[in-house]
Amino acid sequence: MTDTLRPPATAPTVTVSATEAPRKLNRSLGIVGGTLLTLSCVTPASSLFVLVPTLFNTLGSATALTIGIGSIICVAVAFAYSELGTLIPSAGGEYAMVGTLAGRFAGWLVFIQSLLVVMIVPAVIAIGTAAYLAPIVHVSGPVAGAAVMLAATVAGLLDLRANAWITGIFLVLEVIAAGVVSVLGFAHSQRGLGSLLHGATADATGATSPVGLTAMLGAMGVALFVTQGFSTAIYLSEELENPRRNVARTVLWTLGLSCVVILVPVIAITLGAPDLATLTGGDISSMVAGWSDSALGTFISLCIALAIINAGIVMVIQNSRVLFSSGRDKAWPEPVNKAFGTLNRFNAPWVSTLAVGVPGAALCFAKLDLLMNITGVSVAALYLLVAVAALFSRRGAHKDAPAWRQPLWPVLPALLAGVLIYTMTQLDITALIWTGVITAVASLYWVFYLRPRQDTRWVITLPEDEQV
Repeated sequence: MTDTLRPPATAPTVTVSATEAPRKLNRSLGIVGGTLLTLSCVTPASSLFVLVPTLFNTLGSATALTIGIGSIICVAVAFAYSELGTLIPSAGGEYAMVGTLAGRFAGWLVFIQSLLVVMIVPAVIAIGTAAYLAPIVHVSGPVAGAAVMLAATVAGLLDLRANAWITGIFLVLEVIAAGVVSVLGFAHSQRGLGSLLHGATADATGATSPVGLTAMLGAMGVALFVTQGFSTAIYLSEELENPRRNVARTVLWTLGLSCVVILVPVIAITLGAPDLATLTGGDISSMVAGWSDSALGTFISLCIALAIINAGIVMVIQNSRVLFSSGRDKAWPEPVNKAFGTLNRFNAPWVSTLAVGVPGAALCFAKLDLLMNITGVSVAALYLLVAVAALFSRRGAHKDAPAWRQPLWPVLPALLAGVLIYTMTQLDITALIWTGVITAVASLYWVFYLRPRQDTRWVITLPEDEQV
């Protein structure tokens, strides 16, 4: 229990030779590049066209309200991430922040949740590519997803600054697609704004059913998942210039922009759907085609496909930094640590990149609903642990450290933790069991391998230029 509630008084020192020590990541990103990469990881269009249809299936006209509530929760989460990310700017992200403030076992639990997220999310998004390539080629979702993951892995091995501009170009295309859908939806409005507050679904026969608070809370895991990528700005904190200022700005700008790019089209689709049954069906491509002509529908579909590919590239880039940092922090047997910490001539952690991309391609062949629900549970658990760590952020050496400070502390993180605990009790039971079993196995790894080797294993470090 001591490991969970209190960080070690003195961080253990690991002595390695110059040839064994992992190389450092370069600080080559400004706030614009960081925001472009992070916003691309949120990939608003992919969330809109891949994740939101599943919410339409269960929530109908209550989808926008549910995402709006999730976005409000995410504001509190973003405040916690901004403070902790500027206080502890590490490529390890959540686990480095929580492990430094709340103890190394807590950091390990966070690492496992973030590992689930970084391994599953790219596959979930990539599977959606097939539906939007249909105008030019017919391919199954798993095959298309695997191809996207492998292509993203190759791109992830290249120079980060080049990738920032590539993803920026793709991001423009996906924002255009979201904008066109918004204009078409509002131009063909069939119902008033009041319908957003009175959730209902309809089956194929047109029979309607109300959507209650229980259903909305049950879908909250996916709603949080929709904007989840904003927090990944902290994975780039070792490559951002002036991270103690720019990490917070990148997190907050990304959340704000992604909420606008996602919520506005969701509202437009809800108002513009020809009937409630069509809205509940969630086939956005068909609705766009009905509002316009086939050429515009094809253009939108291809923009969405490019957006998904873009998301895959960025997710592989950012998520590989988590494995890179875990190798540097000695989470594994030494050969694995050394491999994850190896950089190629483009200064990219190439083994870590392959370790994210190749298994991600394999996961494309798993059951999509289960992957999404597990991710929802892991995201909620991740946010909960970060909220708890935020309660420890103003003690000891960190009390007066230079960092962005969130408002309404400690009330806001305490309230956020309570909301997330209740939300988790409403999530899918099967996903909770899967996540619980994986977490239990990882805890045994901690007990029998990491904890007995505390002086040489799972030693959470910060870059030399950012140590308090």
